This record gives sequence, structure tokens and C-alpha cells, in this order.
Amino acid sequence: MIPQLDDSTLLDAYSRAVIQAVDVVGPAVVKIDTDRGNGSGVVFTPDGLILTNCHVVDRAKRLTVMLPDGRTMPADSVGQDADTDLAVVRADTSGRPPLPAAALGDSRAVRVGQVAIAIGNPYGFQHSVTAGVVSALGRSLRGQSGRLMDDIIQTDAALNPGNSGGPLVTTSGAVIGINTATIAQAQGLCFAIAINTARFVALRLLRDGRVRRSYIGVGGQTVPIPRVVARANQLAVSSGVFVVSVEKDSPAARAGLRDGDVVLALDGQAVTGIDDLHRLLTADRIGSSAPLAILRSAERRQLTIVPAERPSRT
Repeated sequence: MIPQLDDSTLLDAYSRAVIQAVDVVGPAVVKIDTDRGNGSGVVFTPDGLILTNCHVVDRAKRLTVMLPDGRTMPADSVGQDADTDLAVVRADTSGRPPLPAAALGDSRAVRVGQVAIAIGNPYGFQHSVTAGVVSALGRSLRGQSGRLMDDIIQTDAALNPGNSGGPLVTTSGAVIGINTATIAQAQGLCFAIAINTARFVALRLLRDGRVRRSYIGVGGQTVPIPRVVARANQLAVSSGVFVVSVEKDSPAARAGLRDGDVVLALDGQAVTGIDDLHRLLTADRIGSSAPLAILRSAERRQLTIVPAERPSRT
């Protein structure tokens, strides 16, 4: 028979698990102060590299980080990616001992229902801890740039302004997400960017200072495709991207795309909406030709397009 544990024993075990996680990761959680506000971050290398949210440091002219022990040091932005709301900051550790660094976990191993712990600086209250569970995996969330962020972790560990950029961690002290958002007026709906996404973005920011993505140069909106048109053209999709505008000298213009066309597929993959198109325009498509299926005047056509590297945002 499975031994029955009383409530106090279970609560003690839960408390010890949370305390252990805070002891392991807490020293690596920093408060980030800027001339525009403040937020949180987590040190992931002893020489002072810090993961945080893009919206915490965006357009900041001055950055200062504070460790839980009260030490402060200036910092600089290494790179930002508004599409995933992630940024890497480097603290000036010259003449200082190595900083405590947190271990980055594997968000693919996260399970719904497991304990999740958030550490940060809500409303400037330094080093606050909240705990809950992983409520859901694979959520999508609209980022600052308007693009949809995929593979978002939902948790009910309470987050407030100032928690942004801080870590979501397991009871073993592994960082599984970077806390990014709550839904106003909702209870227990909080979100973190999966750490596997954050690791990928951080590596690109460290290498290139930005995350390269492709683009075709259209303004569009998701529209339904009338059934009669779908049947006449033997389409398997019920919606597509209506082209509102085509940028001059863009890949779309060179491919012959026109205002009023409806994009159906890129390289054989269905485009049922603007978010599908964004997801398909990855860095590996830069300079590679691909078939583009469209509707023009209610007739299916195929163009060939060569996505280009998306210009950097200023």
C-alpha cells in the first residue's frame, strides 16, 4: 500500500522544494533599472550576461543592475528582439568577482501541473517570490512587434509589473522560462517565454546583435475564402492573406504580387492567416526561391518568390 502522508508533511515538502529553488536561482536574479522604468533579469553566465525582456530595456539610455546582495553595476544592451520580447544585457563586471549564474533548463521537458516558481522585482519590491503550477504549454501570445510568439508557458504563479524579465524556475532550480506578461483584470493568467526559445534568441543576439528573419514586403490581413471559390480551385484552405499593399522593390514586387491578391501557401505550406506567413518567413528562407500560391481574380495562380532579409528596426 502507498503510505498516506498528512497535510503538514506535504506542505513541508512543498516549502522545502520552493526554498531550494530560491536558494539555487535567487542569487542570479537581478533588478534592472533604466531611465524609463525597471524590471527583472536573470544572470546566465558568470561574466555578467543577463536575459530579460525587450520591453524592459527598449530605448533605454541608461541601464543599471542590482544583485540581491545590494551590489549595483552599470550594464549595456547586447541585443534585443521585439518579436519574442527578449533581450540580452551585459553587466560591467570588470574588477569584480564572477556573478552567480542560473542554469538554463529544457522547456521541452516541462509538464502541465508541475510546480513553477517566479522570482523578480514586482513594483520595485526586490527579490519577491511567487509559486504556482504550469497551467498550460504551447500557448501563443502577441508580441510588441505585432508578431505572434509561439511556445509560451502559461502559469498561475503571480506576476506583476516589475516581474518582467525574471525567471520561471522548477523546484530543482532550472530556468524554464522568462516571465513576460499578464492579462489585465484576469486572475492567475501569467505567461513566460519558453527557455529553449530564449536560449536560441540569446545565441543569435550574442553572435549577430539581432535575430535574422526573412520578409517578402507585403501588408496583409487574414480573410475567409468563399466556399464557391475554394471548390472551383480545389483549395484545402478556408482562409488566406489578402494583400493590402506591396512595398516598392520588395521580394513581393519582384515576384509580381499585386494588391488584391490572396496568398494561399508558401513553398507548399498553407498560409491561412498573417501569423502563418510570419512563422514561415524564417532566416533559412533568405535568398532561397520558393513557390507562392495565390488567388487572383478568384483563380489560383503560382508565382516564384525569393524572400530577403528583413531590414533591422531602428
